[in-house]
Amino acid sequence: MLDCHGAHCSMTTDLNGRLIDVSLTAWCRDDKMPSTMTTAIYQRVSEIQQALRDVKIDGWLFYDFRGSDPLAYRILQLDPTLHVTRRWYYWIPAQGVPVKLLHRIEPHVLDALPGQADCYVSWEQQRQILARLLAGGLRVAMQYSPLNAVPYVSRVDAGTIELIRSYDVEVVSSADLIQTFEARWTDRQLESHQCAAAALRCIVDQTFSHVHEAITQGRGLTEYGVQQFILARIREAGMVTSSAPIAAVNAHSADPHYGPTETGSAEVTRDALLLIDLWAKRAEAGSVYADITWTGYVGQTVPVKHREIFDLVRQGRDAALTFVRTEIAAGHRPFGWEVDDACRQVIQRGGYGDQFVHRTGHSIGEEVHGNGANIDGLETQDTRRLMSRTCFSIEPGIYLPGEFGIRSELDVYLAEREALVFGLPLQSEIVPLF
Repeated sequence: MLDCHGAHCSMTTDLNGRLIDVSLTAWCRDDKMPSTMTTAIYQRVSEIQQALRDVKIDGWLFYDFRGSDPLAYRILQLDPTLHVTRRWYYWIPAQGVPVKLLHRIEPHVLDALPGQADCYVSWEQQRQILARLLAGGLRVAMQYSPLNAVPYVSRVDAGTIELIRSYDVEVVSSADLIQTFEARWTDRQLESHQCAAAALRCIVDQTFSHVHEAITQGRGLTEYGVQQFILARIREAGMVTSSAPIAAVNAHSADPHYGPTETGSAEVTRDALLLIDLWAKRAEAGSVYADITWTGYVGQTVPVKHREIFDLVRQGRDAALTFVRTEIAAGHRPFGWEVDDACRQVIQRGGYGDQFVHRTGHSIGEEVHGNGANIDGLETQDTRRLMSRTCFSIEPGIYLPGEFGIRSELDVYLAEREALVFGLPLQSEIVPLF
């Protein structure tokens, strides 16, 4: 086996050439750590090995071809702009020294990672090395989801899964391992979310006041104008957003992903329903998002049908939140699909199940749609458990094409024994803006 770094490593192999009983810690002594490897990545790999031991999985096999698995780059803290044209593998055993399998013309693309390196030229060599590395009936985690149930996890192509299975290996999903290293927040990230949620809640009030003033003063106002007002407030609060917020009136609010444009957006007038959906995070590295949706009525008296639909959406939202809080307080970790069911059943009983056309919520992290469990039993059956120190939205909606749509969104952070919501108070009714 080639050591691409030229560092001595006291490796032991069995008769099949597999690494046995070798400590990563021993390999990475201070004087042997490659200059390209940071303490942070060394710690990350050590944490991965502990996580593998906790769930009794023999190892985690990362695989990439030309950026096919962005999760691998994130979890391994690799530079996503690396120029990589050949297949590489990175094997992290539950115990022992990691192994890098690289093409000989690109032997240094994983220099930032600890472990020994083996290089191949031909496809036959690649398979021979994999066979030696994975011999013995191992349980191996990969970016794979049975039946593609969770497509956010399914990054490894079917052919590569077939190849790995051909070595008498059981391939298991890395879904919950991904959550462990991608979706769990630090204390600093939690604080950044609290700040973002509080700021967005203030922006909601500012936006509704802005609409009231514009209508009162007879100034023309469009959905696009409302959107740009929100964007300006986000910037003033020292935050950034991945994309422009939603501002939708009347029939446009029945489109869950409606986005106004400068030309062609609808005018905001009296007696219009206005839905705003806004998300942002602090403009600091590592910050995480907050994401909320509110509805207002540009008038004094909210129509009965609007109130009835909102009340049903609110009931579904609150049923999901109550379910999560009850489960967490009891020491249980529900699946994402179970929370979706708790919400969706309320809306179905109310007669609007067919008008609730999306999942109940999504994971939230450094991206507004994060890499943890989604609250989904509709678009997928998300079988990932909700982990502590993760966050997700609860945002049911009822959409009546040609009329209007109602959505109400809050974010839930899971502590060890409680589910927390920030950016209070929650919306309890459609806000009359006059």
